[in-house]
Amino acid sequence: MGATAADRTDEKPKTRVLSTVGMLLGVLAVGTAFLAAHVGALHQPTPKDVPVGVARTDQRAVALLDAVRAETDKIQPIRYADPDAADEALAERAVYAILASAPAGGSNPPGGSSPGGDSESGAALTLTVASASAPTATDLIQQVLAGAAKRAGVTLDVTDAAPTSAADPRGLVPFYLTSGLVFGGYLAATMLSQAGGTAAPNPRASGIRIAALGGYSALLGVIGAVIAGPVVHVWDHDLVAVAAAGALVTLAAALLAAAVQSWLGPLGTGLVILLLVALGPPTSGGATAPEFLPSALRGVHRWNIPGLGTDLIRSVAYFDHRAFLRPLTGLVGWVAFGLAGTFTATIVKNRRRARERRSG
Repeated sequence: MGATAADRTDEKPKTRVLSTVGMLLGVLAVGTAFLAAHVGALHQPTPKDVPVGVARTDQRAVALLDAVRAETDKIQPIRYADPDAADEALAERAVYAILASAPAGGSNPPGGSSPGGDSESGAALTLTVASASAPTATDLIQQVLAGAAKRAGVTLDVTDAAPTSAADPRGLVPFYLTSGLVFGGYLAATMLSQAGGTAAPNPRASGIRIAALGGYSALLGVIGAVIAGPVVHVWDHDLVAVAAAGALVTLAAALLAAAVQSWLGPLGTGLVILLLVALGPPTSGGATAPEFLPSALRGVHRWNIPGLGTDLIRSVAYFDHRAFLRPLTGLVGWVAFGLAGTFTATIVKNRRRARERRSG
């Protein structure tokens, strides 16, 4: 027997209820992931293997770091062939600090301070930090090594080779700026998908959408640079470079969102929120150094957009564009992925619609 009229009348309300329940369950899953990622990753930062550079020929510095390593796994000595190589590692942000024997006389370097030790012993070590990399990491290094130096009866002179801005004492502005840019990029792509469909109807429309996202990303990058610079005076230098980095971060997030939404529709929106909003910030290494995160999350910042963006803006703003190639390459890769995903989704779905029209 066929379905009665009453049965057919009930079909749409039932479908709407099931659809609503499914959407709420999806949102609940994303919300759960957001809570788990933020609370789980950031509730109790536990540092492990925070890298400190040292020249392998510097016996006194090596001896102190080896003694510290024997007591705790918080610090990881990284040995380099010579002092110049260690200095390069600090500038490239491969390590957060370098330890070296001080010149004869043990005088403080410019801007340095002596946390403690027996100055009459004549033995001194110099700890050079780059606090702009992650103040949480450099604070830990200073605390651990100051205690070790005091127990060893040596003076520890501390200097900061890459200090944070006075308006950014905890070095968090690159992280906050990147988070805003990523959110802005995702939101722009989502609004366009709501207005014109998750997948553009043809390649020309897809090109127009991508161009619109490109223009929007450039504007948001400039706005971010102006806010961080002339408005709140975190940085008053390299505004063009900061704006370009911000535009790239925004475009990468926008095109990733556009590609995923083009293929998966509303489900893609949830997936993008999961990747960029729920999981991205706590794993970016921006709120705290990656070495303070649970071990499974410590390498995520090297490939996710929030982590790459934070690293790129730090390189531009605090390290004279040093160590920018890896995050720049990663973000360009995400842009390429987003472009390919958006165009291929448009082409595939356009052909599918054409076949349906011919068969209908």
